Amino acid sequence: MTGVSEVVRTWREEVVRDHMESENVHEFDRTIETFTHPRYELIPSGTVFEGEEEVRKYYEISRASFPDQRNEPIEFHHTDDGVLVEFWLMGTHKGPLKLGGTEIPPTGKDFRIRMAALFTFDDDGITNERVWYDQLSVMQQLGLLPGG
Repeated sequence: MTGVSEVVRTWREEVVRDHMESENVHEFDRTIETFTHPRYELIPSGTVFEGEEEVRKYYEISRASFPDQRNEPIEFHHTDDGVLVEFWLMGTHKGPLKLGGTEIPPTGKDFRIRMAALFTFDDDGITNERVWYDQLSVMQQLGLLPGG
């Protein structure tokens, strides 16, 4: 148990659940409303999307590659300043995937990986979503590397 009250823990978890569900149904205005400052950090690629304009661009780019991208929460862990969520991320590669300066045509293959995201909070909402995942497994499942 952290030093955060049960009321705050419950509220934070509800905000994170709403955030994740709104991503699943592509209600990105609703997703943006869960932030006090929209920000994503994708740790494996070193990519940061800072501010509402960049975060909306992230949604556009990621859903162009994987229009059926969706998450399924597994477990929630609470910290003093946030919520760590373990979840499944799934999708089908139906559009071009941009990696650095390279554009990879769609393979039509599905992926499913276990991920973790740390949602940090201030008193009013999410200030950052920091995401960890196995990029190699995604590439293998999409048939872009051997082993998938």
